[in-house]
Amino acid sequence: MIDLTAQQLEKVRQQLRAAEQAAGRPANSVQLLAVSKTFPVAAILSAWHAGQRAFGENYVQELQDKASELQALAIEWHFIGPLQSNKTRVVAELAHWVHSIDRLKIAERLSAQRPDELPLLNVCLQVNVSNEPSKSGCQPSEAVRLAKAIAALPHLQLRGLMCIPEAGADQAKLAAQFAQLHQLQQQLQADGLLLDTLSMGMSADMVLAVAEGSTMVRVGSAIFGARHYL
Repeated sequence: MIDLTAQQLEKVRQQLRAAEQAAGRPANSVQLLAVSKTFPVAAILSAWHAGQRAFGENYVQELQDKASELQALAIEWHFIGPLQSNKTRVVAELAHWVHSIDRLKIAERLSAQRPDELPLLNVCLQVNVSNEPSKSGCQPSEAVRLAKAIAALPHLQLRGLMCIPEAGADQAKLAAQFAQLHQLQQQLQADGLLLDTLSMGMSADMVLAVAEGSTMVRVGSAIFGARHYL
Protein backbone atom coordinates (compact mmCIF):
# COMPACT_ATOMS: atom_id res chain seq x y z
CA MET A 1 0.00 0.00 0.00
CA ILE A 2 1.36 3.42 -0.99
CA ASP A 3 1.62 5.87 1.92
CA LEU A 4 0.57 9.17 0.32
CA THR A 5 1.45 11.20 3.41
CA ALA A 6 5.00 9.85 3.40
CA GLN A 7 5.28 10.54 -0.34
CA GLN A 8 4.05 14.10 0.02
CA LEU A 9 6.32 14.67 3.02
CA GLU A 10 9.34 13.61 0.98
CA LYS A 11 8.25 15.89 -1.87
CA VAL A 12 8.04 18.87 0.53
CA ARG A 13 11.45 18.02 1.96
CA GLN A 14 12.93 18.06 -1.53
CA GLN A 15 11.26 21.40 -2.27
CA LEU A 16 12.63 22.81 0.98
CA ARG A 17 16.18 21.65 0.21
CA ALA A 18 15.91 23.16 -3.28
CA ALA A 19 14.65 26.45 -1.79
CA GLU A 20 17.60 26.53 0.59
CA GLN A 21 20.04 25.95 -2.25
CA ALA A 22 18.40 28.60 -4.46
CA ALA A 23 18.59 31.15 -1.63
CA GLY A 24 22.24 30.34 -0.91
CA ARG A 25 21.28 28.98 2.49
CA PRO A 26 23.06 26.02 4.15
CA ALA A 27 21.41 22.63 3.71
CA ASN A 28 19.00 21.73 6.51
CA SER A 29 19.07 25.29 7.90
CA VAL A 30 15.27 25.54 7.68
CA GLN A 31 13.17 23.29 9.91
CA LEU A 32 9.99 21.71 8.56
CA LEU A 33 7.00 21.90 10.90
CA ALA A 34 4.19 19.58 9.78
CA VAL A 35 0.90 21.33 10.55
CA SER A 36 -1.39 18.48 11.53
CA LYS A 37 -4.42 20.51 12.69
CA THR A 38 -7.74 18.86 11.74
CA PHE A 39 -5.94 15.75 10.44
CA PRO A 40 -6.32 12.42 12.23
CA VAL A 41 -3.75 10.67 14.38
CA ALA A 42 -3.20 8.18 11.57
CA ALA A 43 -1.82 10.96 9.38
CA ILE A 44 0.58 12.04 12.12
CA LEU A 45 1.71 8.43 12.53
CA SER A 46 2.42 8.16 8.80
CA ALA A 47 4.56 11.29 8.90
CA TRP A 48 6.27 10.19 12.13
CA HIS A 49 7.23 6.83 10.66
CA ALA A 50 8.68 8.76 7.70
CA GLY A 51 10.95 10.64 10.10
CA GLN A 52 8.94 13.79 10.90
CA ARG A 53 9.11 14.75 14.57
CA ALA A 54 7.74 18.33 14.85
CA PHE A 55 3.99 18.84 14.48
CA GLY A 56 1.87 21.98 14.71
CA GLU A 57 -1.62 22.29 16.17
CA ASN A 58 -3.98 25.29 16.23
CA TYR A 59 -6.62 24.17 18.72
CA VAL A 60 -6.05 23.47 22.39
CA GLN A 61 -8.45 20.53 22.66
CA GLU A 62 -7.01 18.90 19.57
CA LEU A 63 -3.48 19.31 20.91
CA GLN A 64 -4.54 17.78 24.22
CA ASP A 65 -6.25 14.80 22.58
CA LYS A 66 -3.42 14.04 20.16
CA ALA A 67 -0.66 14.51 22.74
CA SER A 68 -2.47 12.09 25.03
CA GLU A 69 -2.98 9.46 22.34
CA LEU A 70 0.58 9.75 21.05
CA GLN A 71 2.39 10.26 24.35
CA ALA A 72 4.56 7.18 23.78
CA LEU A 73 6.16 8.78 20.71
CA ALA A 74 8.95 11.35 20.65
CA ILE A 75 6.95 14.23 19.20
CA GLU A 76 7.80 17.93 19.46
CA TRP A 77 4.45 19.72 19.72
CA HIS A 78 4.16 23.29 18.43
CA PHE A 79 1.08 25.36 19.23
CA ILE A 80 0.58 27.81 16.38
CA GLY A 81 -2.99 29.11 16.73
CA PRO A 82 -4.58 32.00 18.61
CA LEU A 83 -4.49 31.34 22.34
CA GLN A 84 -7.08 32.53 24.84
CA SER A 85 -5.96 33.31 28.37
CA ASN A 86 -8.30 30.72 29.89
CA LYS A 87 -6.66 27.92 27.87
CA THR A 88 -2.98 28.63 28.48
CA ARG A 89 -2.46 25.98 31.16
CA VAL A 90 -2.93 23.01 28.81
CA VAL A 91 -0.52 24.52 26.29
CA ALA A 92 2.01 25.39 29.00
CA GLU A 93 1.97 21.77 30.18
CA LEU A 94 2.01 19.99 26.80
CA ALA A 95 3.68 22.12 24.14
CA HIS A 96 7.37 22.40 23.40
CA TRP A 97 6.86 25.56 21.35
CA VAL A 98 4.25 28.33 21.12
CA HIS A 99 4.43 30.48 17.98
CA SER A 100 1.39 32.68 18.47
CA ILE A 101 2.06 34.95 21.45
CA ASP A 102 0.73 38.39 20.60
CA ARG A 103 0.35 40.06 24.01
CA LEU A 104 2.18 40.06 27.30
CA LYS A 105 -0.72 38.60 29.32
CA ILE A 106 -0.58 35.33 27.39
CA ALA A 107 3.19 35.09 27.83
CA GLU A 108 2.92 35.78 31.56
CA ARG A 109 0.31 33.05 32.01
CA LEU A 110 2.36 30.52 30.03
CA SER A 111 5.42 31.32 32.13
CA ALA A 112 3.50 31.03 35.40
CA GLN A 113 1.85 27.76 34.38
CA ARG A 114 4.89 26.03 32.87
CA PRO A 115 5.73 23.11 35.20
CA ASP A 116 9.08 23.56 36.96
CA GLU A 117 10.27 20.09 35.97
CA LEU A 118 9.93 20.83 32.24
CA PRO A 119 12.49 22.68 30.11
CA LEU A 120 11.84 26.31 29.26
CA LEU A 121 8.93 26.74 26.83
CA ASN A 122 10.19 27.93 23.45
CA VAL A 123 8.09 30.85 22.21
CA CYS A 124 7.78 33.20 19.27
CA LEU A 125 6.16 36.61 19.17
CA GLN A 126 3.54 36.79 16.42
CA VAL A 127 3.69 40.04 14.45
CA ASN A 128 0.87 41.28 12.22
CA VAL A 129 3.05 42.27 9.26
CA SER A 130 0.04 42.58 6.93
CA ASN A 131 -1.73 45.04 9.25
CA GLU A 132 -5.04 43.21 8.81
CA PRO A 133 -7.56 44.01 11.58
CA SER A 134 -8.91 40.45 11.54
CA LYS A 135 -5.51 38.84 12.01
CA SER A 136 -3.77 37.99 15.28
CA GLY A 137 -0.37 39.38 16.10
CA CYS A 138 1.03 42.51 17.65
CA GLN A 139 1.70 45.59 15.57
CA PRO A 140 5.29 45.86 14.28
CA SER A 141 5.66 49.09 16.27
CA GLU A 142 4.97 47.14 19.49
CA ALA A 143 7.24 44.20 18.72
CA VAL A 144 10.46 45.46 20.30
CA ARG A 145 8.82 46.40 23.59
CA LEU A 146 6.85 43.15 23.78
CA ALA A 147 9.80 40.95 22.82
CA LYS A 148 11.96 42.43 25.57
CA ALA A 149 9.20 41.93 28.16
CA ILE A 150 8.64 38.32 27.10
CA ALA A 151 12.37 37.56 27.09
CA ALA A 152 12.51 38.54 30.76
CA LEU A 153 9.94 35.94 31.87
CA PRO A 154 11.43 33.04 33.86
CA HIS A 155 9.96 29.90 32.31
CA LEU A 156 10.01 30.96 28.67
CA GLN A 157 12.76 31.06 26.07
CA LEU A 158 12.01 33.69 23.43
CA ARG A 159 13.32 32.10 20.25
CA GLY A 160 12.08 34.48 17.59
CA LEU A 161 9.21 35.91 15.58
CA MET A 162 6.28 34.48 13.63
CA CYS A 163 3.99 35.92 10.99
CA ILE A 164 1.09 34.96 8.75
CA PRO A 165 1.25 37.17 5.66
CA GLU A 166 -1.70 38.51 3.73
CA ALA A 167 -3.62 35.75 1.97
CA GLY A 168 -3.71 36.19 -1.79
CA ALA A 169 -1.07 38.92 -1.83
CA ASP A 170 1.27 39.07 -4.82
CA GLN A 171 4.87 37.94 -4.59
CA ALA A 172 6.25 41.43 -4.09
CA LYS A 173 3.92 42.17 -1.18
CA LEU A 174 4.60 38.79 0.42
CA ALA A 175 8.33 39.31 0.10
CA ALA A 176 8.05 42.74 1.71
CA GLN A 177 6.07 41.33 4.64
CA PHE A 178 8.57 38.50 5.19
CA ALA A 179 11.43 40.99 4.90
CA GLN A 180 9.82 43.21 7.54
CA LEU A 181 9.79 40.32 10.02
CA HIS A 182 13.44 39.54 9.21
CA GLN A 183 14.38 43.17 9.80
CA LEU A 184 12.59 43.14 13.15
CA GLN A 185 14.56 40.04 14.13
CA GLN A 186 17.80 41.76 13.19
CA GLN A 187 16.83 44.84 15.20
CA LEU A 188 16.13 42.73 18.27
CA GLN A 189 19.38 40.82 17.82
CA ALA A 190 21.22 44.15 17.70
CA ASP A 191 19.51 45.02 20.99
CA GLY A 192 20.99 41.90 22.57
CA LEU A 193 18.19 39.33 22.24
CA LEU A 194 19.47 35.96 21.01
CA LEU A 195 16.70 35.20 18.53
CA ASP A 196 17.44 32.31 16.18
CA THR A 197 13.98 31.61 14.75
CA LEU A 198 11.83 33.14 12.02
CA SER A 199 8.64 31.10 11.78
CA MET A 200 7.28 32.11 8.39
CA GLY A 201 6.19 30.39 5.22
CA MET A 202 3.43 27.86 4.55
CA SER A 203 2.53 25.48 1.74
CA ALA A 204 1.92 28.18 -0.87
CA ASP A 205 4.74 30.59 -0.03
CA MET A 206 7.43 28.38 1.52
CA VAL A 207 10.05 29.03 -1.19
CA LEU A 208 9.67 32.80 -0.95
CA ALA A 209 9.85 32.68 2.85
CA VAL A 210 13.12 30.72 2.72
CA ALA A 211 14.54 33.32 0.33
CA GLU A 212 13.64 36.03 2.86
CA GLY A 213 15.30 34.31 5.82
CA SER A 214 12.79 31.88 7.33
CA THR A 215 14.26 29.26 9.66
CA MET A 216 11.03 27.29 10.15
CA VAL A 217 8.22 26.72 7.64
CA ARG A 218 4.76 25.57 8.70
CA VAL A 219 3.43 23.18 6.07
CA GLY A 220 0.10 21.37 6.31
CA SER A 221 -1.90 20.79 3.15
CA ALA A 222 1.15 20.07 0.98
CA ILE A 223 1.90 17.14 3.30
CA PHE A 224 -1.50 15.94 4.48
CA GLY A 225 -3.84 17.10 1.70
CA ALA A 226 -6.81 19.43 1.70
CA ARG A 227 -8.48 20.14 5.03
CA HIS A 228 -12.15 19.39 5.60
CA TYR A 229 -13.60 21.60 8.31
CA LEU A 230 -16.83 20.69 10.02
